[in-house]
Amino acid sequence: MSFSHSLVSRSLFPLRLLIFLIFLVSFGKSQKETLQVKVGVVLNTNVTLVDLSLRAINMSLSEFYKTNKDFKTRIVLHIRDSKQTVVGAAASALYLIKKKEVAAILGPGNSMQAPFIINLGNQSQVPIISFSATSPILDSLRSPYFIRAAHDDSAQVQSISAILKSFRWREAVPIYVDNEFGEGILPYLVDAFQENNVRIKYRCAISLHSSNDQIENELLKLMTMPTRVFIVHMLPDLGSRLFTIAKKIGMMDKGYVWIVTNGIADLMNLMGESTVEAMQGVLGVKTYFSRSKELAYLQTLWGKRFGGEELNHFGCWAYDAATALAMSVEKISEVNMTFNKTKKTMSRDDDETDLDDLATSLSGPKLLEALSTVSFKGVSGRFKLKQGKLEATTFEIINIEESGERTVGFWKSDGGLVKRLNASQSSSDLRPIIWPGDTIGVPKGWDHPISPKKLRIAVPKKDGFNQFVKVTNDANTNVPATSGFCIEVFNTVINQMPYDVPFDYVPFETPDGKSDGNYDEMVYRVFLGEYDGAVGDITILANRSAYVDFALPYSESGIVFVVPVKDEREKGEWVFLKPLTKELWLLTAFSFLYIGMMVWIFEYHADEDFRTHKMSDKISNVFYFSFSTLFFAHRKPSESFFTRALVVVWCFVLLILTQSYTATLTSMLTVQELRPTVRHMDDLKKSGVNVGYQSGSFTFERLKLMGYEESRLKAYDSPQEMRELFLNKSSDGGIDAAFDEVPYVKIFMAKYCSEYSIIEPTFKADGFGFAFPLGSPLVPDISRQILNITEGETMKRLEDKWFYGDRHCLDSTTTDTPIQLDHHSFRALFLMVFVVSVILLLLMWGIKRYKERRVEEIELVARDEVNEEGNVVDGDEADDNEHHVVDVDTALLRHKKLTSTSIPTRRATPLLRLKSA
Repeated sequence: MSFSHSLVSRSLFPLRLLIFLIFLVSFGKSQKETLQVKVGVVLNTNVTLVDLSLRAINMSLSEFYKTNKDFKTRIVLHIRDSKQTVVGAAASALYLIKKKEVAAILGPGNSMQAPFIINLGNQSQVPIISFSATSPILDSLRSPYFIRAAHDDSAQVQSISAILKSFRWREAVPIYVDNEFGEGILPYLVDAFQENNVRIKYRCAISLHSSNDQIENELLKLMTMPTRVFIVHMLPDLGSRLFTIAKKIGMMDKGYVWIVTNGIADLMNLMGESTVEAMQGVLGVKTYFSRSKELAYLQTLWGKRFGGEELNHFGCWAYDAATALAMSVEKISEVNMTFNKTKKTMSRDDDETDLDDLATSLSGPKLLEALSTVSFKGVSGRFKLKQGKLEATTFEIINIEESGERTVGFWKSDGGLVKRLNASQSSSDLRPIIWPGDTIGVPKGWDHPISPKKLRIAVPKKDGFNQFVKVTNDANTNVPATSGFCIEVFNTVINQMPYDVPFDYVPFETPDGKSDGNYDEMVYRVFLGEYDGAVGDITILANRSAYVDFALPYSESGIVFVVPVKDEREKGEWVFLKPLTKELWLLTAFSFLYIGMMVWIFEYHADEDFRTHKMSDKISNVFYFSFSTLFFAHRKPSESFFTRALVVVWCFVLLILTQSYTATLTSMLTVQELRPTVRHMDDLKKSGVNVGYQSGSFTFERLKLMGYEESRLKAYDSPQEMRELFLNKSSDGGIDAAFDEVPYVKIFMAKYCSEYSIIEPTFKADGFGFAFPLGSPLVPDISRQILNITEGETMKRLEDKWFYGDRHCLDSTTTDTPIQLDHHSFRALFLMVFVVSVILLLLMWGIKRYKERRVEEIELVARDEVNEEGNVVDGDEADDNEHHVVDVDTALLRHKKLTSTSIPTRRATPLLRLKSA
């Protein structure tokens, strides 16, 4: 048995060995069937930043395939060095596409090398996946085969704009590297700043190849400008040189503001210690990745493999880009990974280039579609492409201090600036910040330029109205001296400014001492840059504001007409009729007649003596009674209660009417002595009189727009000339009215207020203002100081000093409202009299009707009782019936009389019975 069993076993051994060999072959064949997908990498391989990214890519693929061993595809990297040049990057990409036939390319390393490679990928349908080319300018290429596995630089401009808005800075200067990386952010930065009214007056572009002296010259130029807020957008190598030089020349001192983009903030570990020390006080916008378990795992793994080298955000994006590419390649594992080669690619003529026979990838469209739809939770957050790039939602705001960087807040796309990420809403501020110069006070963002040049402030040269501006030359030094209300206001404002503003007044005059033009021309010279500002009685107008910025007005606004007044004291034998209008006189007379009629009615029913009078006596008594209530109360009271009630109300009305009449008549005879010769501006046009205006003033054009003929407009230079024109009248070449601004009228009326008056409501004008170039940072600060002095006693003191304090003259403005009393003012009183009289009349009629009904009832009862007594008399008494009838009639008459005198009717029955007895 053992022999036979051994024999059988030996005979089966070759079969078992054959089966085992077949299994090994099958397993090896399955291993060989794993699809090797070639992917190109174009980077600057000798740069530290790129070296870290390559490590992240290799680590990503290693971890991915370690986790997904059953995947059918494996990415094989083909790395090419771009040699830090655009040509080198282009040559490397072309080599990978033509020679290696890669399915995709990771790279390039920067935005400058990207345009040609993107176009190359678009033509060959090979996806270009970049994790470090962040310039928004690449979007203009509109290539569907360009995948940005990173945030572009435009995503952070809203956070920078929010910082400027939070600290109310109105100007900023971007300092950027002069290439595609630096220029790409500018259009987006300008748009974001315009939303918050922040201006960019100057752009400082620094070449990557600039020497330190050239960088220093650019910074010295910035020091001569007023803006102190700088936005730095460049990479650490150039940024280190910039801040070192800025520290050297004093631009990292108190008052300066520096904000760096994530080009520097994300790579602070690459800045040297000396550079970090020079950057103390700088704010930075840094890319923020949420603290996830995926990121924590990678950081731990990174620390074990590479020691103290820090993983930056480019490494995280490279890690996720490699993972996304591996997942996408697996999705299209069944797709042909070769290129579509034509016959031309097999045989090329000598006059053809490498680009002419460029083949197209058969897997490119499918791979692009897979990349666009892939989504997973990566180390940099949720990896999901939107319009071919990752979307940024949060940025971290850092403050660089001596100990390093410190988080002072965050910016979220849905919440703005917040101190903490878990804040429910925007706090619009940040944690305390240490600013350059080791200060905690927020810089104002603007300062006077560090330059020996003072501001040249233009002042008008004029002959009249010197209370506002007066320019004189010193007899000894021939140096111009300025004075006046406007000059003193400006000096007061400058003295209250929180910083020093050196300036010199420069008269706007010709070499011979004459005015160099009108105010419009002076303002335009400020726009041209010949002057740094203009101070004087310069009215704020719309056309002038197109060339300069005005501070808030510091004077009264408006334009008025001034006309002479005449003594129109009310005189004549009929002056007593003028306090009331014709309508009111008629209404009063009608009311007297009406009251007389009502008294007639009431007295007629109440007084028997009144009914016995003659008709002429009745009329005279009633109306005498009505009219005499104006002067005295009657000794003999009226017989009717209704008359007395009506007279009480009528006396109340007469009291108000007579008192108003007396006050108005007194005013006419005493107070209202002066009246303007013209009451309405339309009267000026109709009368054809001359109208005066101040020389060089905009009122000349305003008068022409109103329809006044130019031949009727006369100019004056001073209050004295204005007075002389008024004295001459229009018939002698003078004027009958003047059209000028309120401040000038105030000066004129201070001397001649008893002879002239102001008509019409004030025309619109914005008053006097100080003019400065468009966008001048001085304007908001000066406006604040103007508010300070106008709200206090300072402005009142200056006006009293220069305008003699005669403010009451401006209160003599005349309107068209007549001084007579009209019927509208007493409508309610007369209506009250009418209503009361009607009520009393209805009440009287009601009482009368009630009494008449009672009398009828009593008569009926009396007759019934008499009839009953007459039926029971004896026959011998028949002779006395006539006597009884007479007695009954007499009783009825007496009963009626007693009833009319308010004797109770129930007493009538006993009286009748007594008579019958």
